[in-house]
Amino acid sequence: MLLEPMPLKMNSNTTSKLTLVGAGPGDPDLITIKAIKALECADVVLYDALVNRVLLNHAAKAKKVFVGKRAGLHAVTQDRINKLIVEYALGGLHVVRLKGGDPYVFGRAAEEIACAESFGIEVEVIPGISSALAVPSSLGIGLTKRNIAESFWVISGTTSKNQLSEDIKLAALSTATVVILMGVKKLNDIVTIFKEQGKAETAVAVIQNGTTSNENYAMGTINSIQKAVKMKNISTPAIIVIGEVVKESHQLQKFYHELQGQHVMQMASPLMP
Repeated sequence: MLLEPMPLKMNSNTTSKLTLVGAGPGDPDLITIKAIKALECADVVLYDALVNRVLLNHAAKAKKVFVGKRAGLHAVTQDRINKLIVEYALGGLHVVRLKGGDPYVFGRAAEEIACAESFGIEVEVIPGISSALAVPSSLGIGLTKRNIAESFWVISGTTSKNQLSEDIKLAALSTATVVILMGVKKLNDIVTIFKEQGKAETAVAVIQNGTTSNENYAMGTINSIQKAVKMKNISTPAIIVIGEVVKESHQLQKFYHELQGQHVMQMASPLMP
């Protein structure tokens, strides 16, 4: 339940300020030192659903307010979040807006900054490690690799209108690695798009709760990933990684060697030993 703004003890050493902080991909050790310092001096922390609650321990003196959203269930509207930021900050408090990953990667940071600055509130942004980069890396998946993938796309699978992003169709035309956030519920549509481009045997990993102790993942190809996701009971929050770099992971090579032995997929290039 949303906590309403209430009078807090003013700190004479602070001025009205909003600090947007990236909390990282989930592992609480993957937050930056600068972010921890901001939490330590916060008066109020407005935190999202994907933020590891352990990080709130760094804000011992602060009031904590949950303003999370999940998979279309927007319990707290963006307008309401903006209003809370302004009300607390204009009360002379240092407000930390704690967001999963990086504030600017599908985090609506620009809207919150614009709102705060329109009221003359000082704003600072502390970047965070995006799950789009950290989660694949934690499984040994490099988004780029010489002679295999020269670039990568990071796409929101579901738009603000709860539709599949049209950018996925463009990404499927390329040879780049494709990372899709918030796309698990659209997996059937994504698979169809890649099949239409003749990429049925392209490697895929779907990773839930990446970098955390309850991480779960499914691997396969465009042809087989839906079945694998169902067998592993993968749900949100999860990211989808599509591309030949997936089978180059030293942690996942055993799985793809087994697929090769079963003649389920034809390897585009021999795996590194």
